[in-house]
Amino acid sequence: MTASAPIAAPDPAPAVDAAEAVVVRAVERIFVGAKGAEVTALTGIDLTVHAGEFVSLIGPSGCGKSTLLRLIADLDEPTAGDIRVFGKSARQARIDQAYGIAFQQAGLLPWRSVAANVELPLQLHGMAKAERRARVAELLELVSLSDFAGHYPDQLSGGMQQRVAIARSLAERPKLLLMDEPFGALDEMTRERMQTELLRIRAETGAAVVFVTHSIPEAVYLSDRVVVMSPRPGRITAEIDVRLGDAADRGEDLREDAAFFAGVTAVREALHGPQATPATGSARGVDVR
Repeated sequence: MTASAPIAAPDPAPAVDAAEAVVVRAVERIFVGAKGAEVTALTGIDLTVHAGEFVSLIGPSGCGKSTLLRLIADLDEPTAGDIRVFGKSARQARIDQAYGIAFQQAGLLPWRSVAANVELPLQLHGMAKAERRARVAELLELVSLSDFAGHYPDQLSGGMQQRVAIARSLAERPKLLLMDEPFGALDEMTRERMQTELLRIRAETGAAVVFVTHSIPEAVYLSDRVVVMSPRPGRITAEIDVRLGDAADRGEDLREDAAFFAGVTAVREALHGPQATPATGSARGVDVR
């Protein structure tokens, strides 16, 4: 499948509050197949992610969650609509390294040590050697891997590799993290530990997070808000406020809390209930606090 020719968003763009981490307005993405058949992956997407907010995108396979994340990251372009990251176009935000990104696979270079993998974006952007080393040491301490700086990826567990990938995504001190199922390939126990680790890192950095997942409990445990998407063509059908306290205060016992189960139930009902399409393009809001 090949992409249809994207229509670039016109500049100057509508006024957008630069304090908002992400603003998506009337975004559509249409792909064109080899025989010319059009497939609408996303339509009518309106979404705002506030600075410092953790927002999860959840929906059935093929609903366009990852496509939306790629559009925000400027790894693809919308067919129509506008995307702003801290008030800038998605393209300019990428050029300015305004965000960090992590995928399901850690994507580490096997011939580089842990420290060298984390250092790579700093090296590519010309940071002085002494400053790079100091920043790498700081990042490895943040993800609790200082003792593994000289190890290589094949000497690490899957969870440790993902921590290296997260450290690398934070190298430029971004105020936004874009994460596409970063824990999807991990076993359940490691996945839960990594979720708690991510909350700690988010609390320490203050970064906003847009997080793609298929897991309802993961979305509720991590998020301030869960955005529910419909089957293709992907639309936002609900936005559920599931704040369960400050990120730094969320421990393993939270998974047994009544508020956590209420959040899981609300997201599950939004996913499996009637797929309402809001007439105005804005999502239905549900507060389970």
